[in-house]
Amino acid sequence: MNWLKVFFAAFFEVFWVIGLKHAYDFWTWTGTIISIAVSFYMLIMAGKRLPVGTVYAVFVGLGTAGTVLSEIIFFGEPLKISKLVLVFILLCGVIGLKLVTNDEASVKGGSVS
Repeated sequence: MNWLKVFFAAFFEVFWVIGLKHAYDFWTWTGTIISIAVSFYMLIMAGKRLPVGTVYAVFVGLGTAGTVLSEIIFFGEPLKISKLVLVFILLCGVIGLKLVTNDEASVKGGSVS
């Protein structure tokens, strides 16, 4: 369940990163600000139960991949094979971190162990 929070945090990260570039009026800026709030809330909640370094790496990796692909698909960014290969390598690293991370991290006595 906590990894699902990381996924949703990264999903909303894509929206706020795109919003920082493309927002132009009250409603698009409002959506960007809401996306920032949801993204960081989900990231913080996941970080309370999972190793923070791995959570952050997965969050940034998925957010970066999603932003690059969204820019290509929705905003006409040039499609370069080298860019897709690098995104693929990034995602392999993210998946590798997830596979070697101990999900047993838990909160005991107010501290993460």
